[in-house]
Amino acid sequence: MTDALTRQRILRETRSVAIVGASANPSRASYFVWTYLKSTSDYDIYLVNPTVSAIEGTAVYPSLAELPVVPDLVDVFRRHDDLPGVLDETLAVGAKTLWLQLGLRHDQVVRDGQSAGLQVVADRCLKIEHARFAGGLHLAGFNTGVIDSRRP
Repeated sequence: MTDALTRQRILRETRSVAIVGASANPSRASYFVWTYLKSTSDYDIYLVNPTVSAIEGTAVYPSLAELPVVPDLVDVFRRHDDLPGVLDETLAVGAKTLWLQLGLRHDQVVRDGQSAGLQVVADRCLKIEHARFAGGLHLAGFNTGVIDSRRP
């Protein structure tokens, strides 16, 4: 597992992010992370999904290999069984970091990625971590001031 200081350094050094498993559905986590990063960061963001050609006018690429740049960080929104293939693609394009979103954990992918020289973050939300280190958790709705679970 990566510690908080390592995650902070990764996010500070990142300039480009590829979101693998990008969705045009506003209720999907990948869409929310994309719109958050687009509005709050200076990252160059690339969307990857072989079944979609554009999301809100933004080009979507069918694979990491077809991106016009090598992304620094590959943020993954795919099923557990797809993760070894995403690792292979990430290594093939030469990205520095593989980031498995909250709820995604694949110990073999983590080990293989680290053995190949990748920085690997697993089971963490890129949006939440970015907001935490950028001081924006309150802006993202996490610091609501509500102490009780009952609504007024």
